[in-house]
Amino acid sequence: MASVEKYTDTGGRERFAARWRQDGKQVKARRDPRTGQPFKNERAALRYAQEQEADARRGLTPVRSDVTVTEYATYWASTRPHRPGTARRIKYTIKHFEATGLGARKLADVRQSQVQSWATDRAKALAPSTLKKALRDLGSVFRSAVHDKLILTTPVVNIRLPEDEEHVHIVPLTVTDVDALADAVTPRYRAMVLTQAGLGLRVGELLGLRMEDVDLLRRKVQVRWQFTAEPPVDEDGNKVRTELKTRTSKRTLPIPRDVADELARHMATYGVGKDGAVFTTAEGTPLSTVTYGKVIRRGVKRAGLPDGTTSHDLRHHYATELLGAGLTSVEVGHLLGHKDGTLVEKVYGHSRVDASDRALDALDALRQRREAS
Repeated sequence: MASVEKYTDTGGRERFAARWRQDGKQVKARRDPRTGQPFKNERAALRYAQEQEADARRGLTPVRSDVTVTEYATYWASTRPHRPGTARRIKYTIKHFEATGLGARKLADVRQSQVQSWATDRAKALAPSTLKKALRDLGSVFRSAVHDKLILTTPVVNIRLPEDEEHVHIVPLTVTDVDALADAVTPRYRAMVLTQAGLGLRVGELLGLRMEDVDLLRRKVQVRWQFTAEPPVDEDGNKVRTELKTRTSKRTLPIPRDVADELARHMATYGVGKDGAVFTTAEGTPLSTVTYGKVIRRGVKRAGLPDGTTSHDLRHHYATELLGAGLTSVEVGHLLGHKDGTLVEKVYGHSRVDASDRALDALDALRQRREAS
């Protein structure tokens, strides 16, 4: 029968342990495993003991298992229909479970405080966004273990992460910079630079463009497919496009007139690949992200652009130009393939003309009109 046992901790404070019977044996817990903390009072301890006995009667007592976090996470990952990129990320994340010893612990023995310790430690090694994804993966692993009845509750609750530091101030490429880069790369890839800068495409989306996706007459592009960093191949060994990861990534974009002209010249000069790819190697095969990265790095050096400039800076250029033209964060976010404008505001907010500057311009204009009247 559920009961409470009083005891004194090492600090001389009165504490309460929960006691209950499970599988014919007396079980005792001095801490609430859901929080990793001592029970707040006698009532909390008794309530927990009663819950455990009720769960046991309903057959909800977890199966005793020696499976570790790493073992179960590896199994869990193998059962999920993850895309190749996601699968690689999770494989990398599992290594971080092991780095602090969390991975070697039995699932049933992991406490909330230990997960918090793991997250605090990993914050020293991982970028905030990477850590959030890793914690999300860990939560999924433990929720799956709950469903498999290996544990009753997940310890991945109320985990505090360090506040995100301010994003590095982005100095976007100017129109002159983009033109210089386009002039500096091999002529075959000039249109790629101008297309990415003029449409704000992710690298995979740029490489995945097909002739049928480009409507030069109506000046529209359908963004539907991508080539991943390690694309799957068909039975003949040819690279295969994959669908975009999210629904909001699929979008229709307007083509600026100069980009449309450049694309027309490119396809007239170099043709398209066997699979309709707009951008190909000299052999007519789809470009890889590695090859395009090398093209950009060589072009950056020849154009004298800042070290560290990458193809992603062409996407930054697109976003900042649109914001400067007066589009809202939400509008720019949709064009970039985001679900809303939150990330745009966070990353590019500094690119906007400050409200105080606009106010000052308005007041100066008002004064000039008054003086003229």
